[in-house]
Amino acid sequence: VPDVYYITYIQVIIFFCGFSKVRLNKLILTVCQHFFFISFRARPLVQTFTSWKAPIIWEEMFDSILYDQGHTDKNSSVALTVFAVGRYLDAYLKTFLTSAEQHFMLGLPVTYYVFTDSPEKVPNITLASRRNINIVQVEKHTRWQDISMMRMRTISETIESEIRHKFHYVFCFDVDQEFKGRFGSEALGDSVALLHAHYYKLPKAQFTYDRNPKSKAFMETGDFYYHAAIFGGLWQNVKHLVDACYLGIIEDKLNNVEALWHDESHLNKYFWIHKPSKLLSPEYCWDQSIWDKRDILITRLVWAPKHYETLRSG
Repeated sequence: VPDVYYITYIQVIIFFCGFSKVRLNKLILTVCQHFFFISFRARPLVQTFTSWKAPIIWEEMFDSILYDQGHTDKNSSVALTVFAVGRYLDAYLKTFLTSAEQHFMLGLPVTYYVFTDSPEKVPNITLASRRNINIVQVEKHTRWQDISMMRMRTISETIESEIRHKFHYVFCFDVDQEFKGRFGSEALGDSVALLHAHYYKLPKAQFTYDRNPKSKAFMETGDFYYHAAIFGGLWQNVKHLVDACYLGIIEDKLNNVEALWHDESHLNKYFWIHKPSKLLSPEYCWDQSIWDKRDILITRLVWAPKHYETLRSG
């Protein structure tokens, strides 16, 4: 049965129950945003929902116009956090920001929170209406692993001091990425995780969870392998996530342990315990070196070329 028939059925019942037209439209919009804007049957060759009924968002599953209208009506606003520290600023930040202005949450109020050790080097970017950039200076760490892990504490502090007072949603990104297509309001949700492009087709036995029982990130099994390059949700939920990950990192440090994939290992442990309400498919963060692209009808964000020997030296 087409999804639209369900919407019509609900309209008829509520009408006879005495709802006003305005209240009816608001109720239908709310219901649609949680389920009916997503067509789980549109992509039969890929997994479109989890065992706990959270949607996995793929191209052709959603109506972008309805999503955008719904979030415009709700006055949704988004804070985007990105760290550009050391040589990563010169290598990636300008491309990240300029491409985000072309594709990320267009039509919604967005503020980019750029965390960097060199504020004076942040490029000037032409921003659209209701879009802003906030540059936050952070301490420079000598080890890139510490930069990766300590972002959890910094994000938490910024949510508490500023973001919680101004924005509904927070999305956290790695800087070494480039937007290529729509990355819109369909990605917003209470708690949002990203399927890792290199693992979404592999059996769980090949997932690179932290297997060290001494680490707080230790996992014997899980649901999926999530990529820490992107995560987001309502600010309350993102703060809970980063606080939990940071506490795990600190406890590991006290025990002279470092998780296999650092903050990503802790993030996977968090989402194993606290299931995300929405998953983004790998089209939201695709590695173009992967030869099997049959599932990827659109690339919304792609990995930038990595030159770790240069970026992480010095």
